Amino acid sequence: MTNSARFDRGHTDDLMSFLAASPSPYHAVANAAERLEKAGFRQVAEVDEWDGGTGGKYVLRGGAIIAWYVPEGTSASTPYRIVGAHTDSPNLRVKPIPDTGSRGWRQVAVEIYGGTLLNTWLDRDLGLSGRVTLADGSHRLVHVDRALLRVPQLAVHLDRSVNADGLKLDKQRHMTPIWGLGDGDEGDLIAFVAEEAGVPADDIKGWDLMVHSIEAPAYLGRDRELVAGPRMDNLLSVHAGTAALTAAAAAGSDLTGIPVLAAFDHEENGSQSDTGADGPLLGTVLERSVFARGGSYEDRARAFAGTVCLSSDTGHAVHPNYTERHDPGHHPMPNGGPILKVNANQRYATDGSGRAVFAAACERAGVPWQSFVSHNSMPCGTTIGPITAARHGIATVDIGVAILSMHSARELCGAEDPYLLANALTAFLEG
Repeated sequence: MTNSARFDRGHTDDLMSFLAASPSPYHAVANAAERLEKAGFRQVAEVDEWDGGTGGKYVLRGGAIIAWYVPEGTSASTPYRIVGAHTDSPNLRVKPIPDTGSRGWRQVAVEIYGGTLLNTWLDRDLGLSGRVTLADGSHRLVHVDRALLRVPQLAVHLDRSVNADGLKLDKQRHMTPIWGLGDGDEGDLIAFVAEEAGVPADDIKGWDLMVHSIEAPAYLGRDRELVAGPRMDNLLSVHAGTAALTAAAAAGSDLTGIPVLAAFDHEENGSQSDTGADGPLLGTVLERSVFARGGSYEDRARAFAGTVCLSSDTGHAVHPNYTERHDPGHHPMPNGGPILKVNANQRYATDGSGRAVFAAACERAGVPWQSFVSHNSMPCGTTIGPITAARHGIATVDIGVAILSMHSARELCGAEDPYLLANALTAFLEG
């Protein structure tokens, strides 16, 4: 490596374990919470009265987690330094009436979630994950990590033009997974899930289930300089943010602000939910933290005015087979360090001041960084960055890691970039 933040493959190994153990947003936040607990953080319930004590705390709500660390000597108007991310990824999600089938095949009815690359889910061995809700209102995680489902592609003999004309998939007719032979009797899938979860089937009153590829993350390439795996968009940032927050908390009284990790659900379909970035969760948690420390609305306003958020999400590495789809002056490469994402039309929230904040953090960490901007003829995607900036009046900068195959069931990044991102985020949180 040419940069001064020496690559630690152990961090990337840990990311791969995190990806494999987090097939759903609910698993992702549970795994992040477990790591925070080991670092001394404690969970606080939203329905309880909060105290103004110091130390690490976190709130769990569905597939979202907000965690923060209050150092000794913190005033009520101390600003926050936030790493924002999201826990959800495009996939196939189980419908309310899941049992279906055709011509002697047992199938599971699914709905397309987010901007999924449909063809990447074909002919893969798929597991089932998510959560079930029990009669008493509690939840039980489900993780069936074996070959259970498959979306079979039509043989080329029955579609002779597919290689010339391209694959055309109908979301309703062609994406229904099979999971056996016979009739799809009502209640079969949930009875199976109940057995896997170790609960009576009639105790399950609701479910939030989805499929996932069971293929494990892996190093790729002659020199293992790449990593292939699922849900990098955006569990890569959740993992890096969790690592950065625990590292910042270890700095304790040396912090100049209150470091925060805000990992939201539902970014892939607009963020408009009670666990999404366009909901009130982040603002409510930050405000309650101010008020619990004896602060007033004036203190809240001062804290928010000095707050900065790095919205960390994946971006596009230059694709060697489609270079014409990229801006000719901006070609982010794997292992070139995190990217600063810019869009003049505010699809990203970055401005010149934000660039300076990000550049300073990377310089302190000894981490190289790159710039990304979309081709003028290509519509630009967006993130939680503009939402966070507009909803809370918080200065926000859009950054991330450059990857290939975004929204595929299996994505690709540089093996060094997750470590470089975590170092940059740690420097940012430490101030």
